[in-house]
Amino acid sequence: MFLARVIGTVVATVKDNALESRKLLLVRPLDADRQPTARTVIALDAVGAGVGETVYCCRGKEASFPWLPESVPTDAAIVGIEDPRQ
Repeated sequence: MFLARVIGTVVATVKDNALESRKLLLVRPLDADRQPTARTVIALDAVGAGVGETVYCCRGKEASFPWLPESVPTDAAIVGIEDPRQ
């Protein structure tokens, strides 16, 4: 799991049927000092995140868990939003 900031949205005119009506977002992982890293990841949104929010993401096999028992092809998923009041 890693912390990231949502920096944009992805528009896909053609995608797998299992991804229909699901939101894809661009996220930039944050390092230990909460500074953005150089890489950007496309993540499937499971929680309704928006641009500018700090989110929790997971990668790999666990990224598909929010949509079980459906089989949704994903390598990265947004699974939580950081509470800005903290």
